[in-house]
Amino acid sequence: MRVQERDTPEGLLVAVCDEECLGETYEDGEVSLTVTEEFYGGSEADADDVVDSLTRATVANLVGDRCVTVAIEAGLVDEERVLDLGGARHAQLLWL
Repeated sequence: MRVQERDTPEGLLVAVCDEECLGETYEDGEVSLTVTEEFYGGSEADADDVVDSLTRATVANLVGDRCVTVAIEAGLVDEERVLDLGGARHAQLLWL
């Protein structure tokens, strides 16, 4: 998995993806998501690193089966809210 963290005026933005998703584009009807190196291409991370980043995030975007499963198992993402975009799982996290 790869984790990218960015400090923004609104808080910490975290992007997480499975390694094999980098550079791929996933589509479902009118919805399209391209997993770019610029946005998602952060440091290599294990499950503990991903959970640590997500618990500190204000906003997070996740793409890929493994990272979304890690977030679900940690109780950070509701599985019923996960999207399937042409074979890739996608979730967003927003702490209010």
